[in-house]
Amino acid sequence: MTHKTAPWVLLAPFLVVFIGTMIIPIIMAIGYSFTSVQRHGLLGEEGLTNAFAGFDNYVAALSNANFVESIGRMVLFGIVQVTVMIVAATVLALLLESASAKWPGFFRATYFLPYGIPGVIATILWSFLYIPGLSPIVDVMQLVGLDIDFLGPNMVLWSIANIVTWTYTGYNMLIIIAQLKAIPGELYEAAKIDGASSLRVAMAIQLPLIRPALMLTIIFSIIGTLQLFAEPRLMQTMSAGITSEYTPNMSAYAFAFQYNDIGMAAAQAVIIALAAFLLSAVALGVSNWTEKRR
Repeated sequence: MTHKTAPWVLLAPFLVVFIGTMIIPIIMAIGYSFTSVQRHGLLGEEGLTNAFAGFDNYVAALSNANFVESIGRMVLFGIVQVTVMIVAATVLALLLESASAKWPGFFRATYFLPYGIPGVIATILWSFLYIPGLSPIVDVMQLVGLDIDFLGPNMVLWSIANIVTWTYTGYNMLIIIAQLKAIPGELYEAAKIDGASSLRVAMAIQLPLIRPALMLTIIFSIIGTLQLFAEPRLMQTMSAGITSEYTPNMSAYAFAFQYNDIGMAAAQAVIIALAAFLLSAVALGVSNWTEKRR
């Protein structure tokens, strides 16, 4: 084994798994998105044939009002939920990395703990806190005259947003803390000599230097928003406001396994991926534009 072939031999197991679980499924999904299944006979008893459909599946997906509404719903979800979550994660990271913070290790672990709970379990736990008659939160609110239906059509989206925020704020906080720890100590010493307050240090030193970490968390959150599936899927039986096509991922799942239309499901999956890429590119473009204007 030469020094040129050794890296490829060591990478081979990873490459095999990566190609088999990522690259090939992506290629297959793109291929399926350009095909349609034709059933022969009244119930398809005479067999099935695949036919080239061109862009018909994409046109049908973008003409599907439920799918378009699900994308718009997730855009609204992302604008509100991602903003709240990233701001909360940034504030927590700055507070825990301040010189006056007490027991930072304990609080870091506490804030990160919800991320260690599987999303299915977290959704079930929070669902009990949303159901009237079971939830102490609902009971207390009703005692003070507030009657909020957390599972109603107008509130369930934000109930899901609460679960996602509770789960991932600590995870994003750790990414930001890692970037804060990379800031040279000399900058803090110079700011201390100049008499800068903690707020001034945060605004002039820490926030500008953690921009890469903030962009990373924003991009991860945008991708995660478009992939939202487990939480609304589990809460579907509890809320009449959640339909089978409530999110883009739920729509693709419904067409694949309920309506048995693989071509449409694949087209929707490709559109979701392109939307995630486009929104991430926009976020990076805005970040680079604001950086150049500084």
